[in-house]
Amino acid sequence: MTNDPRHVRAPRQGDVTRRKFIQHSMATGVALSAAAGLARTAQASAPVKGGHMRFGMGHGSSTDVLDPGKVLNGLLSSTHYAVTNTLTEVDTNGALVPKLATEWDSSPDARVWSFKLRSGVEFHDGKSLTAEDVIASINHHRGENSSSSAKTMMDPVLEVRQDGPDRVVVELAGGDADFPFKLSSFNFPIYAARDDGSLAFENGVGVGAYRLVNFEPGVRAAFEKNPNYWHEDRGHFDSAELVSIPDVTARTNALRTGEIDGMDRVELKTIDLLRQTAGITVSEVEGKTHYTFPMHTNTAPFDDHHIRMAVKLGLDREALLETILFGHGQIGNDHPISAAYPFHNAELEQRAYDPDKARWHLRQAGLDSVDLSLSAADAAFTGAVDAAVLYKEHAAKAGINIEVNREVDDGYWSEVWMKKPWCACYWPGYATPDSIFTQAYAAGASWNDTFWDHQQFNDLLVRARSELDPNVRGEMYADMQRLVRDDGGAIVPFFANDVFAVTDKVGFGQISNNYEVDGRLFLERWWFKNA
Repeated sequence: MTNDPRHVRAPRQGDVTRRKFIQHSMATGVALSAAAGLARTAQASAPVKGGHMRFGMGHGSSTDVLDPGKVLNGLLSSTHYAVTNTLTEVDTNGALVPKLATEWDSSPDARVWSFKLRSGVEFHDGKSLTAEDVIASINHHRGENSSSSAKTMMDPVLEVRQDGPDRVVVELAGGDADFPFKLSSFNFPIYAARDDGSLAFENGVGVGAYRLVNFEPGVRAAFEKNPNYWHEDRGHFDSAELVSIPDVTARTNALRTGEIDGMDRVELKTIDLLRQTAGITVSEVEGKTHYTFPMHTNTAPFDDHHIRMAVKLGLDREALLETILFGHGQIGNDHPISAAYPFHNAELEQRAYDPDKARWHLRQAGLDSVDLSLSAADAAFTGAVDAAVLYKEHAAKAGINIEVNREVDDGYWSEVWMKKPWCACYWPGYATPDSIFTQAYAAGASWNDTFWDHQQFNDLLVRARSELDPNVRGEMYADMQRLVRDDGGAIVPFFANDVFAVTDKVGFGQISNNYEVDGRLFLERWWFKNA
């Protein structure tokens, strides 16, 4: 398959189905020319160069590290995207476009992928980008000794090898038409390889728009412009800071008083007041971010299917959506695939609040009532503690007695999430259904926070990756959504709109819904109107 839409050839036998499938799932084809792909945002307006951007984030922990295999929050993902690049990028229309890879193609079965690397790219220390760097960056997430949270996503990789000076070939155990999408994730930033093949990520020396000047875990990350950045239409600020301000009131006050220029995760109950504030603009994007209450399915009493069903039925989602998100989102159905994804199963019956049916499930488990502990902190998502308290009120009508444990924000992701058997959590959007399913629901995945292991689901996940007929693949993903909804351990009450606020001096083009705040690429994409 050609990697440039300007080049056309007659299809080979067996290739038409593959092309049609990839066009369906990627919207614009497996690959685009660099000129066609990266011009989208550059043409949105005329950015101004200069200025110092300060962005307040509801993320950050004293346990944060720069290891790309341990990206536990938005401050870390934003840092990686600022200081280096990925091979591919999801643009503001949801299409896959070139970044450090200028083109890519695959074998007819989507099992072997070849990526051509951009020439003339330098690391912040002057070293040129090589195929060895890309290989080390992928291998960081592979092998028995890897502790990467993205290891499951790379488990199908059999070999990563160099093919000439500017090409890297990745061979998979089975076909994966979404594989280039995976490499756009914050889990796969490109850093330099050491002589022994390990990855030199510790000092944040990348190829990105900004150099890392200072990194204080749980406090801030500071950057200065990289004058040699290969993409002249990106990286407009002279310098920038990501400031960890987990408390939403403090974050909002910092924006109002001019201490920061922007903030994520706006407090929704005061959003109208913020919108009325002179000099501040609030933006909202409907996307894929979802808030969850994961239950450990390998731990009593959540190892009982009837208990899980009772807990799911004991939540009034409509009330939670209006009370916590104030309507700024969509009802969830206990699986992660919103209508913003391809292959969303719109035919699944919406789960509703039903205390009587919840009590029936308790009786099937041999119980009249059950006592549970739910851990929450606003580090999980703004309003998580309030959501847990409301959940307690709803569930009590079903004989489910919930003790809400308010945890401290600092260290929540390292000390509570995946440690306590039931807690609050959030998940960003991912480019494809396979990515979120692989990362959060596959057996043995590092971030499978429900510890769910369902053989039929696991088999479908592998088969769907290599299925090139979009209709058949859609049926597989529909079945997977049903299995997660009806048997899994995740309670997904709603999908949250991405709501962020900036001062009027901040400029940007069309906003991505891939991750929060313009796909976490805001430092590279945004600018000041009058620097």
